[in-house]
Amino acid sequence: MSTTTETASKATPQESTEANPEANPTGAPVATLAAKNERRRSLFTSSYPVIMLIALAILLGVTYLSLITGRYPVELDELFRILGKNWFGMDLKVYKPAENMLLTVRIPRLLAAGLIGAALAIAGATFQAVFRNPLVSPYLLGVSQGASVGAASAILLGVGTSIAIQGSALAGGLAAVLLTVSIPRLLKNQSTLMLVLSGVIVGGFGTAALGALKFIANPETQLAQIVFWQMGSLQDVRAEALTQFALVAVPCILLLLAMRWRINILSLGDNEARTLGINLTRTRGITILLATLVTATSVCIGGPISWVGLVIPHLCRLLVGSDTTKLMPLSVLMGASFMMFVDTLARSLTSAEVPLSVLTGFIGTPLYVALLLFGKVRVK
Repeated sequence: MSTTTETASKATPQESTEANPEANPTGAPVATLAAKNERRRSLFTSSYPVIMLIALAILLGVTYLSLITGRYPVELDELFRILGKNWFGMDLKVYKPAENMLLTVRIPRLLAAGLIGAALAIAGATFQAVFRNPLVSPYLLGVSQGASVGAASAILLGVGTSIAIQGSALAGGLAAVLLTVSIPRLLKNQSTLMLVLSGVIVGGFGTAALGALKFIANPETQLAQIVFWQMGSLQDVRAEALTQFALVAVPCILLLLAMRWRINILSLGDNEARTLGINLTRTRGITILLATLVTATSVCIGGPISWVGLVIPHLCRLLVGSDTTKLMPLSVLMGASFMMFVDTLARSLTSAEVPLSVLTGFIGTPLYVALLLFGKVRVK
């Protein structure tokens, strides 16, 4: 099955030009024609700085909304007093319970949600560019299933503290990806297709292993904890876990942004990348490693949150096209805003916390359908 995306994929203009030489009467390079066609397809490519400013304004607005909204609302003047006292050393009188809630719960959780959203969005954009498939998600290589098995194992072993679960989830996710990468090497076939198939194999095995762990789990205690973790939540995130997460996620995000020009060349295809002097094996390996690492750390903190790494890159691609030099920075801002908004809903809608994947599914599914209809994605 092949996928053609008029608004997203660079494969379509390349394939049509290669298959029909008359479509390129000027003799211009395929990459140049693809770029021109992509600029025509995107809605606001010429207004990229304006789009970035709007995305930044949305991020700041969602940040403010998240800080004051919740089961315990915080007034604007109280928020400023708390931030002024703790961040700028000002001698201000504050309401102590509100101060404790903001500093120990709400702000760490807000930052974690923003980082997770940015990480999953840029990982999704990276995988979609590297594999030249707009239907690829950050969980392609089995990191979600591996992390779920690791977290479930920690719960069954009775070390159900948040730090232990996060560490086990990270180890399980990285082990799954390592196994996925090792299979093509063992078979001496390191093509992109074989890597994708290896991810499917490892993901299927991880799903089966997780089902076995659920079967033997205590249905009154352990099973509920496993299921809730799988649906995603940030209720246990505190400053220590956030710091550890940021030490891995932020450098990976920055490195991916620094490599976005090379990733853009990879998305043109292997032949074009070789012609432009790109070391395919090294560049593809580094980008996959960084995207996988940032995805694994995100999963270990918040669980396997669905749709973010698939929907956000599509939305950004509709706005600025498939040029990753523009797509990836916008994905970071939009992904952070989306996850911060979803987490605010999760802790505000009801007295009990709503799992994140429930909300991302309800929001992401219709949004993705709308993007497919608007972008005219066809599956042949």
